[in-house]
Amino acid sequence: MKFEKTFGETVKKLREEKQLPLREVAEALKIDTSMLGKIEKNNRKPTKHLIEKFAKYFNVSDKDLMIAFISDTVAYQIMNEEDFASEVLKVAEKKVKYLKNKKSNQ
Repeated sequence: MKFEKTFGETVKKLREEKQLPLREVAEALKIDTSMLGKIEKNNRKPTKHLIEKFAKYFNVSDKDLMIAFISDTVAYQIMNEEDFASEVLKVAEKKVKYLKNKKSNQ
């Protein structure tokens, strides 16, 4: 799965590829149609549970959808820091390794 697009755009593309209306997908996921529309427009963030439901419904990897969602969060946080966004990502990667190591040693 490509990750250039936002989580919402990814969900919309999956829905449109199957030629499904918002109403039908929302009903299958047991959410309001307007909520699905807001998710597709990136105006509403889904829960982890809902991301898992999307993955199951569209028969895609929940890991891929989680990556799409979490990467949106990171991208929105640093997108206005163009001068050092790449550096922030490198440091964040090191911090993730450090924190995982620290947690496993406790």
